[in-house]
Amino acid sequence: MGDNTATAAPLNPASGSVNATGKKQYPPKQQKTNGSSAKAKKEVRILMLHGYTQSGPLFRAKTRAVEKLVAKALAPLNLVPALIYPTAPNPLYARDIPGYEPAEGATADDESQTDAWAWFRKDDATSNYRLLDRGMNALAEATREANEGQASESAVAEGDDEKQAVAVPAATDEAKERGTIDGVIGFSQGGAMAAMLAAAMETPASDSRVPPPEHAGWFNAVREANGGKPLKFAVSYSGFYATPKDLEWLYEGKVRTPTLHYIGSLDTVVDESRSQGLVERCEEPVVVVHPGGHYVPVNREWVMPLVGFVRRCLEGGRGRRRVYSGLVEWWCRLVLVVRYGCIRG
Repeated sequence: MGDNTATAAPLNPASGSVNATGKKQYPPKQQKTNGSSAKAKKEVRILMLHGYTQSGPLFRAKTRAVEKLVAKALAPLNLVPALIYPTAPNPLYARDIPGYEPAEGATADDESQTDAWAWFRKDDATSNYRLLDRGMNALAEATREANEGQASESAVAEGDDEKQAVAVPAATDEAKERGTIDGVIGFSQGGAMAAMLAAAMETPASDSRVPPPEHAGWFNAVREANGGKPLKFAVSYSGFYATPKDLEWLYEGKVRTPTLHYIGSLDTVVDESRSQGLVERCEEPVVVVHPGGHYVPVNREWVMPLVGFVRRCLEGGRGRRRVYSGLVEWWCRLVLVVRYGCIRG
């Protein structure tokens, strides 16, 4: 005890050892590797569905702030979001745009093309959704391409410091093995599509959720495109439920996929009752009411419920949805009081 000879040095490899000449020798530095000790990053694929009269690139431009915050929130979990922005297949003409007023001398059958698209068209006479099969088949194709590593270059998430192309990398063995879309986020008509898509992908399919013959084609297509796997979450901004009777089967037994609903208290395009109708058709929904209109709120305080919801769904926190829903309600009330000096009754 109390012996301070050099023989004690090897007890601490970092301090080196002393050889016969009295010189200190240090062990070679270990190279840092990306071996098994480093946790591999996992890709999270999310379909981003634009609203009526929009396009995939336009929706991405409007939601870049959301992209950044989602990417930042998922980074600690070693998750990299791949946001996929398909454009709906049904073109709209100038006369189809709400509020369009033809120029003097223009005919009522104005066929001027616009960069505006729709997932479906509502028939004024029957209230049925025309061209819905085309919209759903387009989502099946986007899902299939994403899972095969062929997503469009428009699917790019931008981080805080640099752009990171995450559109879906070249198909690796890991990507091929996982190969599924994890969630969907939609705005307005895209929000309605998000809920319908989530319901159609649920497994096992509800005994009562059997599509009529006219919808069986796209129903099977979207399920097959995702390998028969359900979505982990669905988010609807200013969304609504499908009112046609031939689509009621989608909500039989309620939508079981975890859902988050954003509703603008000043939305004059989609009435709150229509959005609430979708909320009521979902099992244990999480609802955020913001003091805005018909848009995706991108301020940090309104994106936080989204990133928290997505993280919980990816971590498998389904059983705590009621608790999280209460926390979200508390957060929204706090934001309204602190930022706006008011509270929703």
